[in-house]
Amino acid sequence: MKRVFAVALGILTAIGGFVDIGDLVTNAQVGARFGLSLVWVVLMGVLGICVFAEMSGRVAAVSGRATFDLVRERLGPRVGLLNLGASMLITFLTFVAEIGGVALSLQLVSSVHVLLIVPLVGLLVWLVLWRARFSLMENVLGLLGLALVVFAVAVWQLGPDWGALVHQAVTADKPADERWRTYAYYAVALFGAAMTPYEVFFFSSGGVEEHWGPEDLRTMRANVFIGFPLGGILSVAVAASAWLVLGPLEIGVDTLGQVALPVAAALGKVGLAVAIVGFVAATFGAACETGLSVGYSIAQYFGAQWGKYVRPPEAAVFHAILLLATLAATAFLMTAVDPIVVTEVSVVFSAVALPLTYFPILVVANDPDYMGEHGNGRLANALGMVYLVVIGVAAVAAIPLMIWTRMGQ
Repeated sequence: MKRVFAVALGILTAIGGFVDIGDLVTNAQVGARFGLSLVWVVLMGVLGICVFAEMSGRVAAVSGRATFDLVRERLGPRVGLLNLGASMLITFLTFVAEIGGVALSLQLVSSVHVLLIVPLVGLLVWLVLWRARFSLMENVLGLLGLALVVFAVAVWQLGPDWGALVHQAVTADKPADERWRTYAYYAVALFGAAMTPYEVFFFSSGGVEEHWGPEDLRTMRANVFIGFPLGGILSVAVAASAWLVLGPLEIGVDTLGQVALPVAAALGKVGLAVAIVGFVAATFGAACETGLSVGYSIAQYFGAQWGKYVRPPEAAVFHAILLLATLAATAFLMTAVDPIVVTEVSVVFSAVALPLTYFPILVVANDPDYMGEHGNGRLANALGMVYLVVIGVAAVAAIPLMIWTRMGQ
């Protein structure tokens, strides 16, 4: 029974953690303009994050060590530092976007200016990172994140032509008034949003903190191969609802409030309230995960003691990094930068950093010195190599497409 609850709670956590501010905004933007014609990118992203999260979780369970600890040892300090620098830039930008996303979500139910909410959110995030129990943080926020199911309910309530939606998804054709370069830009952005680096760093480090062993591999795989796809379904629901309500009116998505408009149109104030609960839970949960990922990765690379379960005096560097990262993210937002713009930039640059993030994981997962009999099989390696090619193409195309399309305009 304990194992059943572990699987169930892990699945709920994966759903709440997968759909963060990047997925909410990007899927709504894509849905409003392209409908379901880019669903194939979401499917690719879900499969990709499943492939590498499973590798990362298996490495943690078998070796008892986290990603950056092994990357530095296996590939050397120079490659490890390059990996750390690129991935931490993206993770920090994502951290900024998630804190901003929480503030924007709370602004939807208040008349308070977002800049007055940001410091409070930063303080709450740091307090959770410092004091809250790891399991409580994941499970409560994961459960509340399930409120985002309201987007799927909204799609059903809107009564769409299901055949037309399926045809749009299968044909993967752009609307006549859109350009192919813009279509390609949003394809890269969706892919980057689905495969943000912090997810695998947090997953593997969390596994070490939870003392996973080889006997936990089945539970870990259930969490990955059920939880992430369910999160992907919610992403598709966000896009579909945006297409059904915003698409015909040619309304773009520039604010978090516009992401929630389809739910309000379909389900009224009650639906909107549920959606906002989902926004707060998903973005707050992702803020905690990204903040921890910053602390985990830097401390692991430099060989410092780390972990939420380790008392602050014994892991002073780790907890100092959490505090400094939270202060820096809050200060960045206090410059009045738009969190939505930060989100858009972070998902594109996430695509750029993906090769540096996922290639080392593939290398370590194949190393018999660390993995023994639990190394990658043929299927995992085949999928890993295919995705490295896809990731490489996305990384090369991301910046030129962002410049060429002026960020999708």
